[in-house]
Amino acid sequence: MHKTITAALALASIACAASAETTQERTVPCLACHGERGTSETENTPSLGGQQAPYALIQLFMFREKLRVFEPMNEMAKSLTDDDLRTFSDFIAASPKPAAPTDATDAARMARGEALAAQNRCNTCHNTDYSGKENVPRIANQREDYLAKTLAEYKDNTRHGYDATMADVMQTVGKDQIGDLGYYLAHVR
Repeated sequence: MHKTITAALALASIACAASAETTQERTVPCLACHGERGTSETENTPSLGGQQAPYALIQLFMFREKLRVFEPMNEMAKSLTDDDLRTFSDFIAASPKPAAPTDATDAARMARGEALAAQNRCNTCHNTDYSGKENVPRIANQREDYLAKTLAEYKDNTRHGYDATMADVMQTVGKDQIGDLGYYLAHVR
């Protein structure tokens, strides 16, 4: 039900975004789902704040061209020009990055997740602080549910990226380990 309401709100906002003139006004529908301050509060919806501009640009392009399918995003992106894609990706990159959670963490889960991240060299492509670089996404302090969902989709090959790197990496990670890896990345300090 919550996903349906969120999608309906996003789609209803398209008309407002199309007639808006400033980038700030045009991003209102984006922020409704992805968070006004760069941090999503919507289940299974990624936080966009501080995301690398080249990565955001590629993802927006993939949504526009339906190379990545998620109907609300495909609908939002379908009328965007190449200049719009660049403007939105720059806006995303300049948004505040998600803050590290301040609550106490489960030390055992953090240790297991950190070991998995090291074993799979996540800090090679995503940077040592998991902030991402160029066309590689920021995963530090991303929503835990979104990370687990995305990692599971790479694992079972239902999420296709623009290269096969993540599908290859996830083949060595057990399904029972995905939760700990997502937990660690969501709580990196």
